[in-house]
Amino acid sequence: MPPPLKELRVKTQYEKHKEVSTSQGVKILGKDLEKTLAGLPLLVAHREDEIPVLRDELERELKQTLSCIKLEEKGVYVQASTLGSLEALLEFLRTSKVPYAGINIGPVHKKDVMKASTMLEHDVQYAVILAFDVKVERESQEMADSLGVRIFSAEIIYHLFDSFTKYREDYKKAKQDEYKNIAVFPVKLRVLPQFIFNSRDPIVMGVTVEAGVLRQGTPLCVPTKGFVDIGIVTSIEMNHKSVDSAKKGQEICIKIEPIPGESPKMYGRHFEATDLMVSKITRASIDALKNWFRDDMQKTDWQLIMELKKTFEII
Repeated sequence: MPPPLKELRVKTQYEKHKEVSTSQGVKILGKDLEKTLAGLPLLVAHREDEIPVLRDELERELKQTLSCIKLEEKGVYVQASTLGSLEALLEFLRTSKVPYAGINIGPVHKKDVMKASTMLEHDVQYAVILAFDVKVERESQEMADSLGVRIFSAEIIYHLFDSFTKYREDYKKAKQDEYKNIAVFPVKLRVLPQFIFNSRDPIVMGVTVEAGVLRQGTPLCVPTKGFVDIGIVTSIEMNHKSVDSAKKGQEICIKIEPIPGESPKMYGRHFEATDLMVSKITRASIDALKNWFRDDMQKTDWQLIMELKKTFEII
């Protein structure tokens, strides 16, 4: 310790002590102390044969400390330099609602990449290692590249999180593009009989959105007429302007084109103005909405999904 009334930072002759009490600043002299972990005990071996015993004790201590942290079944793999920085990163992930399935302290080794790669079987977007202020070994990076595990490394927590956030957004957008033809948003439409502009191939008519949201590309059917498939909505107009979607209560003009490979349906023969048209949902379309379009769905949309599930008898 420094002499009385002196600071640790001031260059002066230090006083040596056998022990110190709490809340006192000290400097510890020793070799390889940079390898110690903040938050864990520092043990001293007086004889060579004590080293393996003390090493085992420290490993047990570390495993016990890490085992107290609750992990999720699906999530990212988190690597940090110290317990303190690990806790800081985990708290940041918790507040940002990012799940984590694995944690470790120290450099990223090949075994860490192997653990993170298990997410490739469950959810590819979580096959990620967030390396906070730690070294990524060359062999580990090569292994990660070959397996398809992404490693994000940074010394500042916000830079690390920004990189991961952009990756997730890009991944979600790619998945939305992939599933856009499978995901069917729930909607109920009421025909406006005074606005029938073309009754067959393509059907052009005015409708009112009774519930849900109508989007371009939505397949429509009529449950009251034996679930006959009317066709696919290829354009939506509101006040003579083309729009991508329409919400509950809006009156719009839509064009319905036949489903490829099926014979065109006709208004007045296959369905009437008294029949409600609904989006044709399936188990696959519901799963696509849950996984990739949840942010675009309102509570009322999910209620309509539940109603349509009973109509189509989807389990």
